[in-house]
Amino acid sequence: MGRKISSRPPLKSEDGKPILLSGGNPQIAKGYGNVPVQAYLDAVPGWKQGVCRKVDALVERIVPGVAKAVKWNSPFYGVEEGSWFLSFHCFDKYVKLTFFRGTSMEPLPPGASKVPEVRYLDIRENDPIGEELENWIRQASKLPGERL
Repeated sequence: MGRKISSRPPLKSEDGKPILLSGGNPQIAKGYGNVPVQAYLDAVPGWKQGVCRKVDALVERIVPGVAKAVKWNSPFYGVEEGSWFLSFHCFDKYVKLTFFRGTSMEPLPPGASKVPEVRYLDIRENDPIGEELENWIRQASKLPGERL
């Protein structure tokens, strides 16, 4: 049985704006489904919102019926709930994509991790988002997910 889909709104400051953590990453309550992910995307500031929306749209196009969640103030994507292949998080100068089984992909995403199978891709403001990222999303979605 799946988890209850969250409809909680993002956490907000006294002025009604979403609370941003360091690097401009939105503080969003944990939840499962598209609603909390859309709340996260709505709260991302500046140019990073466009990057995050493009990644979300690519995942939806490449992986029909993708499972989504927000955990640890980051969107997670999986072929099934509870088994995640991709996540991302906003930092000051880039959006960091995490491929949980990145060392099984070719070519390898460029960022190494202390976690043995994880690889990262940092997307900066004017970086193109294209075929290479689509290829990695496609590959990642076919690998065993990370249980978190």
